[in-house]
Amino acid sequence: MLSGVTQTTDNAAAEYAPRRRFLPRIHRAWIVAAVTFVTIIGGAAFNSLPGLLIDPLHQWFGWSRGEIGLAVSLDMALYGLTAPFAAALMDRFGIRRVVVVALSTVAAGALASYWMTALWQLMLYWGVLVGLGTGSMAMAFSATVTNRWFVARRGLVTGILTAAGASGQLVFLPLCAWIIDEHGWQPASVTVALAALVVVPFVWLLMRDHPADVGLAPYGGTYVEKPAPTTGAAARTLRVLFEAARTGPFWLLAGSFAICGASTNGLIRTHFVPSAQDHGMHITAAASLLAVIGVFDIIGTVFSGWLTDRFDARRLLAVYYALRGVSLLILPMLLAPAVHPPMVFFIVFYGLDWVATVPPTLALCREQYGEDSAIVFGWVLASHQVGAALVAFLGGVARDLTGSYDLVWYASGALCATAALMALLIRRRQDTGVSAAAG
Repeated sequence: MLSGVTQTTDNAAAEYAPRRRFLPRIHRAWIVAAVTFVTIIGGAAFNSLPGLLIDPLHQWFGWSRGEIGLAVSLDMALYGLTAPFAAALMDRFGIRRVVVVALSTVAAGALASYWMTALWQLMLYWGVLVGLGTGSMAMAFSATVTNRWFVARRGLVTGILTAAGASGQLVFLPLCAWIIDEHGWQPASVTVALAALVVVPFVWLLMRDHPADVGLAPYGGTYVEKPAPTTGAAARTLRVLFEAARTGPFWLLAGSFAICGASTNGLIRTHFVPSAQDHGMHITAAASLLAVIGVFDIIGTVFSGWLTDRFDARRLLAVYYALRGVSLLILPMLLAPAVHPPMVFFIVFYGLDWVATVPPTLALCREQYGEDSAIVFGWVLASHQVGAALVAFLGGVARDLTGSYDLVWYASGALCATAALMALLIRRRQDTGVSAAAG
């Protein structure tokens, strides 16, 4: 009898033991990814506000839309030009230090604008400080975290971190629009600064530069020692640029991606809300439509990646740019005081197309430039922001001169047709004889 009881007890213990042994434990990599996610959401606050400030600053200070657009364009240009060096800064000084300094810089710029009284201060605070800070937390931030902390699930983590920007846009665009409408532009600027400062302690306490810092292997990988800080990454970034610039595909990729930036960040993100307000739409409604674009760009990007694995990336780009151009030509006819079904259809369609150009552009960089493709893509991304900067400025000038944004929409539609043609002119690498390593 006793032996039977003992056997039953042993069986129960054996049955319970695996449950205790295999209780799930969260790998530190997921905590780092979560901090990165929250940081990118905070970053979306900085990117959401400039387009909402054009009309309030115009009414408050009497500055022209072109002058305000120049500050926004300076922000976008510095964002793009800083991005290629962000990975080098993180290799040299560590992720945590670079991100904390970047968040603090953005918070300082946004908070200082509360007391600004002159246009040059807008250029300095929102153009220079916010531009340098956000550029240091650009795509290189999530890419560096993913590459260092993950071997398995890299695709999943990349998708989640990409979604963070859209999630932040969904939160902060309507929120900042409501604050501006109810309390004015200064509290909205303070809100952005606080969003940055709130994230800083989480980054400093929970972020680590490398798994080896806490004695771990990357998620799904084996333990590797932390590499020594590199000092030649910035020089390599410039060398790759000079080598790629001697090839035709680089200029076609950079040129088409500049038009991509011009027709998204520079045009829609900066001028959609004030253009909708010109037609009588309430600022909160216009900002909410812009936020919805951020939701659908996640779906469009994932689907575009799936298509890129199966079809010619050049033809995909041509189709994306052509459809975007057609939609921009139609947009002036859709703007009205109220939101109606055709406008909702435009928002959904444009959201699907918003960053669908990224997977095929990255695939073409990889095909053309091999091991240097990530750096080349960084420079192509810089051209994206330069294009955005030009249209952010010129769009405001056109509105000042003509009293309407219609010319801007039509011109951008024509530019998208040019980008479609440029994509088709890119020759496959085997036809060009260009070295995959250097271009």
